[in-house]
Amino acid sequence: MHQLRTHLDETSYLDLVKEAVEIDRYHLVALYEGSKIVAVVGFKAMTTLYYGRFVWVCDLVTAEESRSKGYGEQLLTFVHQWAEDHHFSSVALSSGLQRQDAHRFYEDKMAYSKVSYVFKKAL
Repeated sequence: MHQLRTHLDETSYLDLVKEAVEIDRYHLVALYEGSKIVAVVGFKAMTTLYYGRFVWVCDLVTAEESRSKGYGEQLLTFVHQWAEDHHFSSVALSSGLQRQDAHRFYEDKMAYSKVSYVFKKAL
């Protein structure tokens, strides 16, 4: 996760995960090669007027040395199945503008559509 969320130290990360699990029903799933975590996905169920009932992928990362082995596809497929099993109509995520390889993966490999921009204002 540190490769994706480089701004977090371990304490901040653990505090945020604990709060997200307790308040937002956040789920965190990992894939292992032997005893080593090689990819993780964090997601939560949401309801909005725009999307209806859907699953939001908050975090998805594969360790740099383990990329292009299908781990991201496995984790997103897991999230898709979880969403179907729990009667959610879609899965959505955002991805940084600079992550062009990830965008190709989402669109070409996983059949996601680019439907909006995400805007953020720091306070």
